[in-house]
Amino acid sequence: MAATTTTPPKNNRIGLTVMDYKGGRTTLCAGCGHNAISERIIDAMFEMGVQPERVAKLSGIGCSSKSPAYFLSRSHSFNAVHGRMPSIATGAMLANRHLLALGVSGDGDSASIGMGQFVHLMRRNLPMIYIIEDNGVYGLTKGQFSATADLGSKLKTGVVNDLPAIDTCILAIHLGASFVGRSFSGDKKQLHTMLKAALAHQGTVMLDVISPCVTFNDHEGSTKSFKYIKDHDEPLHDISFVPFFEDIAVDYDPGTTVDVTLHDGSRLHLRKLHSDYDPTDRLNALRVLNQAHDKGEVLTGIFYVDPKKPTFLDLLHLADEPLATLPLERVRPPKAALDQVMEELR
Repeated sequence: MAATTTTPPKNNRIGLTVMDYKGGRTTLCAGCGHNAISERIIDAMFEMGVQPERVAKLSGIGCSSKSPAYFLSRSHSFNAVHGRMPSIATGAMLANRHLLALGVSGDGDSASIGMGQFVHLMRRNLPMIYIIEDNGVYGLTKGQFSATADLGSKLKTGVVNDLPAIDTCILAIHLGASFVGRSFSGDKKQLHTMLKAALAHQGTVMLDVISPCVTFNDHEGSTKSFKYIKDHDEPLHDISFVPFFEDIAVDYDPGTTVDVTLHDGSRLHLRKLHSDYDPTDRLNALRVLNQAHDKGEVLTGIFYVDPKKPTFLDLLHLADEPLATLPLERVRPPKAALDQVMEELR
């Protein structure tokens, strides 16, 4: 009888398998796009050969902020107060600049209660990856509008959103983030590539990832619903049914547009940037984002990159060694220094 052989798991450049980057079992709704984002993070970390113990996972409050539990179980992790993740990330990086900070937030956590913290993180260009899992609603508290909800969209209760949406990408570019992009949770190839590029960047990476809520996006009146698109756009064809328990996946070429059918029949109008787009032109990035908004398109891709911009840590002239590991004699001024200051104040 022939002996059976088991193919050993594939190792990455530092000798780890993809299982070394896994986390706990998800407790999010079946088919939630947040789970797809977690899988892309796992794949990107594995392929880039990141040491899990060097990663600091940071989050706030909301469905999105539960996501770090589902990847990189060997990494450091801190679940902060609602909207206050940027402060924790800043403190962690000041204490140890050799950490790889990965923040996962939501559109409510970042664009509503945490907006003040988000603004200052973007303008400081702290070296970290900041992912917004964006669904336009507060999924953890039964689907109220978030600040990124489209103007005119409607809740299940019939309430109509009469406030304009905040575009976090436009805001991040304007404030000073040095790597800004948007993707869709179902676009495995694009999101995977963007995450690998983000891991190689030194500075604030802000990725807004559209991740539709399968629980609170199943009603008429949404600006992304099938009926709304049918009434306001050209006739749609090839409508396909996607079971709620299956992930939504798309794959399309740069410069093209695709309509994506969500679990409830709603549609997303996605367009990728052209392959010859120049992401180093800040003003042009803001222009194309505003044009896409006027057309009702969800533009995806890397909008802006400035690889030469100094980070917050560079501006502070921090020592290369982690501050948390420095001995007291290097961080505490000697008595002679205090005596000199006191003498100067006489």
